[in-house]
Amino acid sequence: MSIQDHYEDLGFAKIDHSRKARNGFSEVVFCEGKTPDQVTQIAQSILKHQDNLLATRADAAHFAAVLAIASDASYDERARVISVIRYPITQIGIVAVVSAGTADQPVAEEAALTAEALGCHVNRFSDVGVAGIHRLMAVIDDIRRADVIIAVAGMEGALVSVLGGLVDIPVLAVPSGIGYGANFGGVTTLLAMINSCASGVAVHNIGNGFGAGYMAATICRQIDRRIREAKGEQ
Repeated sequence: MSIQDHYEDLGFAKIDHSRKARNGFSEVVFCEGKTPDQVTQIAQSILKHQDNLLATRADAAHFAAVLAIASDASYDERARVISVIRYPITQIGIVAVVSAGTADQPVAEEAALTAEALGCHVNRFSDVGVAGIHRLMAVIDDIRRADVIIAVAGMEGALVSVLGGLVDIPVLAVPSGIGYGANFGGVTTLLAMINSCASGVAVHNIGNGFGAGYMAATICRQIDRRIREAKGEQ
């Protein structure tokens, strides 16, 4: 089988149909910068080979175009995510998506929807930032039951360091980009998270809820694999 057999060349894009075999998950469409027609052609190509589709950073025009070729498509306007789930992946692992404030919800929901589409059970904990730390402490025991935490915050990003000091599971940090002028569109939050004094914290790019959701699903899949191997299952 030639290399070309593993992808479809649309002229403007080469659709990677072997990614699921290599990486465990199918290719995901990043819609920003693409026309609705381009997104539709990519979606058609993926759905010819896969049961499910996930597209991020989509707007209403992208969704309308995809809906025309996939009537079962759904769209979360806040997270800007299009999904087609024709064969749900068996749920493995628990991901806690923890967001500091209401303004962080779009990025948090992108992370949550990504993790769910890739087969994780997701618990959402919203508006539990450290400005009212009692709100976080009220749910910390529930958060600790997760296999992976995704923490989304703006401003100075203090939620991440606090969480990192309270749990013994991986914390995937995502700066939301929310904050006043000196926040510099999330750069201040990003630097604060990178410089967190808490151990067990890994930082994603500004607003990259998808990346955190994908990484969380990868971790959960590895945990599930090791458990099944220990039980002698395939």
